[in-house]
Amino acid sequence: MVQAIRIEACGGPEVMKWTEVEQPKPGPGEALVRHKAVGLNFIDVYFRTGLYKAPSMPLIPGSEGAGDVIAVGEGVTEVAVGDRVAYATTVGAYAEERVIAADRLVKVPDGISYETAAAMMLKGMTARYLLRRTFRVEAGQTILFHAAAGGVGLIACQWANHLGATVIGTVGSEEKAALAKAHGAHHTINYRTENFVDRVKEITNGEGVEVVYDSVGKDTFPGSLDCLKPLGMWALFGQSSGTVPPLDLGILAQKGSLFATRPTLFTYVAKRDDLVATANELFDVVKSGVAKIEINQTYALKDAEQAHRDLEGRKTTGTTVLIP
Repeated sequence: MVQAIRIEACGGPEVMKWTEVEQPKPGPGEALVRHKAVGLNFIDVYFRTGLYKAPSMPLIPGSEGAGDVIAVGEGVTEVAVGDRVAYATTVGAYAEERVIAADRLVKVPDGISYETAAAMMLKGMTARYLLRRTFRVEAGQTILFHAAAGGVGLIACQWANHLGATVIGTVGSEEKAALAKAHGAHHTINYRTENFVDRVKEITNGEGVEVVYDSVGKDTFPGSLDCLKPLGMWALFGQSSGTVPPLDLGILAQKGSLFATRPTLFTYVAKRDDLVATANELFDVVKSGVAKIEINQTYALKDAEQAHRDLEGRKTTGTTVLIP
């Protein structure tokens, strides 16, 4: 038997229970991973509350982790017993051990710890696909990144700055503004005290930005569209404040022939070649120091309930890991 956080029914943080579960065994094409660290992400909240439908119940939540391969099933060629590995997926990480499809695992290079790997896979690979594929950021452009002091935001601000873009970030406090600036944001906007649309227009001399990366959703809509230059792109990749209402596509024409997309990491890394390329580029920018992964909170995995309360209460910054 191994220990895991399990959910019998959707609800608040209190539905997560630390309990014994049967030790899993890998089947064909699968690997058994013993976790050293597990990442905490807002998508975990979405599955816990039922905003995202769980594949089955009871549910073990958790979207990313890092650890050691301790067994493999028949036909596995991507990894071997003893490999240090990490992954980002949908659910199943809040456990001491888990079985996962071997082709979803990537090998963690020397120089990157388990904690760092677990803290950055989902958030870092999200930053990579947003900045390099959804809208390819180039030197001289100006971008707006909502929730700039969050896990994805801090990585993206550093990376976009390195690419030569001017980075504007929205935050919810002066402390978070200072954190975002320390991680590459050239300008910060406290949305609690300032109108972010007016400030973006002021910063850009009325021109607007080429792209808005938005994980907030309801509270930043439709303001995000008003921050864009003509032909700009709104990339909605999350909804921490709630679901965006139905969008009349005619608004995109009225506001400057805008583009709108709702990307997800799992589409961008569905093919193994794309997964490996995405992870390797992320590992490279972290090892080179372009993006520093700062783990600002650590909890025991058994205390995931409190970790979720703090995450939803906006008490966390940057990345958080849970230790089995």
